[in-house]
Amino acid sequence: MNEINFSVSPILTFFLNEGVPFETIKLILMLPIIATLIAFLRQVIGIKAFGIYTPLLVTFAFLATDGLRYGILIFVMIILIGMLMRIALKSFRLLYLPRVAIMLTIVALSILLMLAIGGSLKRTGLASVSIFPILIMITLVEKFIAVQIEKGDRAAILLATETLLISILGFYIASWEVLIHFIAFYPWVILLTIPLNVIIGKWTGLRLSEYLRFGEIIKRS
Repeated sequence: MNEINFSVSPILTFFLNEGVPFETIKLILMLPIIATLIAFLRQVIGIKAFGIYTPLLVTFAFLATDGLRYGILIFVMIILIGMLMRIALKSFRLLYLPRVAIMLTIVALSILLMLAIGGSLKRTGLASVSIFPILIMITLVEKFIAVQIEKGDRAAILLATETLLISILGFYIASWEVLIHFIAFYPWVILLTIPLNVIIGKWTGLRLSEYLRFGEIIKRS
């Protein structure tokens, strides 16, 4: 069984005895909580981001890196390179898929170079980042470019920023020791996210961001 220095429920004990790593169990149990948080932020607060799936994946990518700062660095670098490559390839008038393939190639090579620089600077945490979070965040390029083409640079940057902020918040929640211990002892509480999402799904009022945006009009009406 995995070595854990706090009490866990019999349910988790069963999975641990079967050889399932505690880290895997923790991330699976955190997934409904983070997904519910993102649904709340989108439906009630009005933060859009790149859907619900992308910030969820980026959150778990951050958890898989050696520290949040390296995750943010990779995220920002991928977005910046994506923007620069779109400008550089614009004059070639390429079809969408080959253009994205070229962008992914350049981003991948740039990340590899960054990891090498991290190693040369003795930043072992950066140099040893696994392929899993890198691959997840590289997929951001296609999302970002698609929004750029459809809605423009400003909208794409705004959505990327919102995705980053939601992912950082999700990272801190999923890393919160008090919550981890609580979920480990009472794993059944994640089922409460289902009725919570039912309530969020029936939300018909204005989002908080809309109240802020149309505050003056609401006051006059």
